[in-house]
Amino acid sequence: MTTQQPSESQIAVHWREEEYYQPPSRFIGQANASDPVIIERFSEAHFPECFKEYADLLDWDTYWHTTLDTANPPFWKWFVGGRLNACYNCVDRHLAIDRNKAALIWVPEPESEQTQAITYQELYQRVNEFAALLRDFCGLNVGDRVTFHLPMVPELPVSMLSCARVGVIHSEVFGGFSGVACGDRIADSGSRVLVTMDAYHRNGELVDHKAKADEAVEAASKLGVQVDKVLVWRRYPGRSSSPTPMVAGRDFFVDELLAAFHRQRVEPVSMPAEAPLFLMYTSGTTARPKGCQHSTGGYLAYVTGTAKYYQDIHPEDTYWCMADIGWITGHSYIVYGPLSLGTTSVIYEGVPTYPDAGRPWRIAEQLGVTIFHTAPTAIRMLRKLGPDEPHKYGYRFKHMTTVGEPIEPDVWRWYFHTVGKGEAVIVDTWWQTENGGFLASTLPAVHPMKPGSCGPGVLGIYPVIYDEDRNVIEAGSGTAGNICIRNPWPGIFQTIWGQPERFVELYYSKYNTDPESKDWRDWPYLAGDGATLGADGYFRILGRIDDVINVAGHRLGTKELESAAITVAQVAEAAAVPVMDELRGRAVEIYIALKPGITSSKEIEEKVVESIENQIGKIARPKNVWIVADMPKTRSGKIMRRVIASISNFADVGDITTLANPEIVDDIRHQVQRAKSERGEAPRELSAEELEELNAFGQSG
Repeated sequence: MTTQQPSESQIAVHWREEEYYQPPSRFIGQANASDPVIIERFSEAHFPECFKEYADLLDWDTYWHTTLDTANPPFWKWFVGGRLNACYNCVDRHLAIDRNKAALIWVPEPESEQTQAITYQELYQRVNEFAALLRDFCGLNVGDRVTFHLPMVPELPVSMLSCARVGVIHSEVFGGFSGVACGDRIADSGSRVLVTMDAYHRNGELVDHKAKADEAVEAASKLGVQVDKVLVWRRYPGRSSSPTPMVAGRDFFVDELLAAFHRQRVEPVSMPAEAPLFLMYTSGTTARPKGCQHSTGGYLAYVTGTAKYYQDIHPEDTYWCMADIGWITGHSYIVYGPLSLGTTSVIYEGVPTYPDAGRPWRIAEQLGVTIFHTAPTAIRMLRKLGPDEPHKYGYRFKHMTTVGEPIEPDVWRWYFHTVGKGEAVIVDTWWQTENGGFLASTLPAVHPMKPGSCGPGVLGIYPVIYDEDRNVIEAGSGTAGNICIRNPWPGIFQTIWGQPERFVELYYSKYNTDPESKDWRDWPYLAGDGATLGADGYFRILGRIDDVINVAGHRLGTKELESAAITVAQVAEAAAVPVMDELRGRAVEIYIALKPGITSSKEIEEKVVESIENQIGKIARPKNVWIVADMPKTRSGKIMRRVIASISNFADVGDITTLANPEIVDDIRHQVQRAKSERGEAPRELSAEELEELNAFGQSG
């Protein structure tokens, strides 16, 4: 029996309101934005000229004549007529005063290896030499594309900035992705050059990365794009760390080539503000990759402004974003934003829990980190494996960020009290690959913090929650809907590379009232997330609309279910997935991983059920609670809900080669499916629609 589908924005909301935490007075006293008058400066009455304040943080070769060009909506153009170079703004302009200050501090995963501090002068030299190589050896010109498949090593920001210097569009593919995934993105972007690395350290192993380059080139070739050159940085210059052979005439070791470009200087190419700077591919699996095309002027202005006001980055800070540069967070808030502001940005090669869960706090103590930035995934992992580790180290953060997904209030409180030692302000940021930078967050010295709520729209961003008929869902109504942004902003991506029609269809067509209109008010941006708005103007993000579970007509947000489960003291991680149910259409199953030293028991399962029923209601009662040794996770630490949803439904789990722990999948499958069979829950053949739903579950973005 199937149930009637309600409109997709009507998500049941049962969150309780959490308490406020005030920003520490010591933080307010030094903050870049502590006067609430800044909110008025960025109000709608001053849009779009308010963003001049961000753009004026940059050095321009030619000033712009039009702040926002709306002639061809929704293909907005920012700072039209202006010209600048992103590399110059991140490197050259700091040399006069700060040439000997560390621009990057790179921490290798092996603790026996030396941490490297790269000054702005050294970064300038490295970038110039590699830019000369790209231009003169590879023959690359303005507008050409280069694909990187690089891990967390200094060579990645060097490569990015080198491309920016000569007007070449870079496309970094997350190092944990397979060679085939990299090849798909090479083909989509039309790259003729691949920049990779022979090997890198990950979880105590020296991983052969060069093998993926061969797979990538082969995959791109099958899609009609031939890679001419593969440039291989070496983890240890002068000696190869990969058993995979080099291909004569195609593969070249960068350190050998650079000898011919020693101390060469390349003048930064002055680029139009609207020229593409880079492509960032989202991680969808069922369709052609989406290459989000980000501009030079608008993007750089936006990440510089938000890094200054929301990250509160000062030039004297030591700032550590413990993300991967292979994601948009790393582009915006490891490389371009912090370096534009002239600060010191930390890069860590490996996993945060190697060799133990105290590693991040040792690094923070050793380097004097003042600003710490990471994702709920990492916070949960560190809470699970080392809940008391932060107490052992003498670091002092003034500011902490959470990014990438909603954070459960209980996890937020551990982050605040234990990691931040009650002394650091937290910004819980909401945004996406497509957005360039933050969209919603508390302004750290102005707004109080509230666990589980990201806060209001950031400066110059005017969010709204719509129902299916474009009616506004009012603040404090307790009703959820689709969160949208009513206005353009400089960090918004320009288009999907090579797919302009898809760009309009996915992000703007749903709520556009007049396709002929050139008024930006008629083109709200659809984020694809469900949200609710509190009476205080704070947004609470409920997760992707695609990840909502429909139980007997009640649409339940996965994040709310998981947050209820994680309030049980013994639970470290939780994942909610749908299971096809003859009676209710869909039912909920909860997978949980326990904190170290806790033994699995029926009592814990019952506590999870009780917590969900008490916090949400009996409609959300899980059909089964599965206590597993670990969750299947991506290399970036995100739980692969698609995989466990497939296990619960006796379906094919699909490609798991990119998982950090693929071996756990068989363990979970044997445990769950054996237990289901013993309970008489026999597998049934799923319809094409049900299979499509499972494949899409947890895959948005």
